[in-house]
Amino acid sequence: MNNNNNMICDLETGVCGVAGEEEIEVIDFNQPKKTINLYYVTDPICSHCWAIEPVLRRFVEQYGDYFNFHTVMGGLLEKWHDGPIDPANGIYKPADVAGHWREVGEYSRMPIDGTLMIDNPVQSSYPPSRVFKVIQKNHNDATAFEYLRRAREALFAFNQNIADKSVMIEIVNKLGLDGETIVNEAEKPIGQQLLNEDFNLTRSLGARGFPTIIMINAENKGVKIVGGRPFEYYVDGLKQVLNLEELQPKQQPSLTTLLEKEKLLFSKEIEVMYDVEQTDVHSFIEKELSQDRYQAKEILGEFYFTTTK
Repeated sequence: MNNNNNMICDLETGVCGVAGEEEIEVIDFNQPKKTINLYYVTDPICSHCWAIEPVLRRFVEQYGDYFNFHTVMGGLLEKWHDGPIDPANGIYKPADVAGHWREVGEYSRMPIDGTLMIDNPVQSSYPPSRVFKVIQKNHNDATAFEYLRRAREALFAFNQNIADKSVMIEIVNKLGLDGETIVNEAEKPIGQQLLNEDFNLTRSLGARGFPTIIMINAENKGVKIVGGRPFEYYVDGLKQVLNLEELQPKQQPSLTTLLEKEKLLFSKEIEVMYDVEQTDVHSFIEKELSQDRYQAKEILGEFYFTTTK
């Protein structure tokens, strides 16, 4: 027989539970005040931004209580012209992008088709950036960020021209919003005005490449992380800007919760979020999800998973 001596029902206090509790105890359930602003400077057609999605998602999920997250449009491509666009990567014309994107996709395992840039190239990243800003203004940051994700899926994995009006309308409609109204508003002067505000912020932050993540504390001091980096870089940067040796990460959300929120996850995203080896992803998913809750599909040699709803 086990005696659980610390569990009592006390007639005087009227408590059944752990012995020794204080009669009156003040508890603070408030979340710690977020004193850090994190600026994610990006662009809808930035391939390296697509590549860091797995790491960035985990960072925000586990450490987002420490900072206010701001997505800033940086303006990667206004238009193509006769001169070099990105000579460092050998990009002078749209067709040059295809090979570069494919390399990024293969290296990061966030799939990128890229042939669109040969057959039907995106002429400017400004139209989808303006749509992002209009959604952000008229709705909220979360919906705008979801639009950005859906646009990148459409462009990189599914080879759609996200600067095309009909494609933008379809993406916005799938968010449950009025795509035609929002895209039409984005084409008006207000769309570029909102985008110019982000460009000014980008310059003031000193961001010249994408992705750039800048974390600034209450003393207006911060850290800047440029390009795709391992998960630990972002955690270390947050420690520096908070001047703390240790942080308390939140537990990762369950795969069920994450997939319901995200609607579509590539294998790499699941691997990074849950520290799962590529070879173990399918067995992990079978353990975490009931078969009627998801579909497994493949594109460009990579598996991805969607909700059945």
